[in-house]
Amino acid sequence: MASTTSTPQDMTGHPDPLTLEVVELIGEVVARFHEDYESAAAEHSLTGAQARLLSLLCLEPLPMRRLAQQLKCEPSNVTGIVDRLEARGLVERRPAPADRRVKVAAATAEGREVARSLRESLRFAREPLAGLSEEERVALRDTLRRMLD
Repeated sequence: MASTTSTPQDMTGHPDPLTLEVVELIGEVVARFHEDYESAAAEHSLTGAQARLLSLLCLEPLPMRRLAQQLKCEPSNVTGIVDRLEARGLVERRPAPADRRVKVAAATAEGREVARSLRESLRFAREPLAGLSEEERVALRDTLRRMLD
């Protein structure tokens, strides 16, 4: 018996129309999220890069090299971002616990509060997700996790 499940590409290796549509929709979701994130960052007088770095540092203190890897940029760029956040009192440099010769950047209490406020001000995802049932949100979460594995 022939399978009725469509494959993500045709015999020539080109994506099928459904896959192309899904890719386009994912692209639109990502673009809208970035627009909302940049807008929320600006409301807190931050650039998008500053907001992303601050969010990372709320999870754990990190050395500049790891921050650069996470943000996919040069360490010298990270140094400038940390300098600006440090001047605002949102980030501080401190010795790494495992090796005091290494400095890590860490969010201050004020930095964690700004990052929390920024997350709460993101509107894009919250509104469409509120229209989905819990079952639909769980299915979406699980599908996204599978895609990232």
